Amino acid sequence: MENIVNTLNNSYVILGIVVVNIILIILYISSNVKLRRLNKEYRNFMKKIGKGEDIDENLKVYIKKVEKVEKENKEIIQYCEDLNKELAKTIRKVGIVRYNAFKDTGSDLSFALALLNDNNDGVVLNGIYSREMSNIYAKPIKAGKSKYTISEQEQEAIDKAIESNGYNVIE
Repeated sequence: MENIVNTLNNSYVILGIVVVNIILIILYISSNVKLRRLNKEYRNFMKKIGKGEDIDENLKVYIKKVEKVEKENKEIIQYCEDLNKELAKTIRKVGIVRYNAFKDTGSDLSFALALLNDNNDGVVLNGIYSREMSNIYAKPIKAGKSKYTISEQEQEAIDKAIESNGYNVIE
């Protein structure tokens, strides 16, 4: 312990410590000056890039805009998905068959018309024309089938509607 105290009392050691402290203070001041100059150059550079405006602020504004657009896009996508679910319930498949119900009428004035949604639910209409009268019958369709007796023409119209997959070509 005494050796340490004697060494510290030595004027050369104290002088050395003072010199090292002065050098550290000079390095600290020099680093601060360089850092401030570099910071000022950075701000000027960013203003030049931003054409007189602060590019950091512009970037923050653009990032907020992008986040807003992303949020709106998510809402639009959800809205479209909801629309697609609702659209599946609408009549999109159509099948029609024209036929001659009675041999004495002379042309294909009778028809079977199937109107179905994506689940093959809907209705089949059968319009039967004769010289004396015309009748239309409707039968509900569930999953491509009906609980009522289906005629050959009605089944053909249902099959055409199912095969159409929403792309209707009426012949």
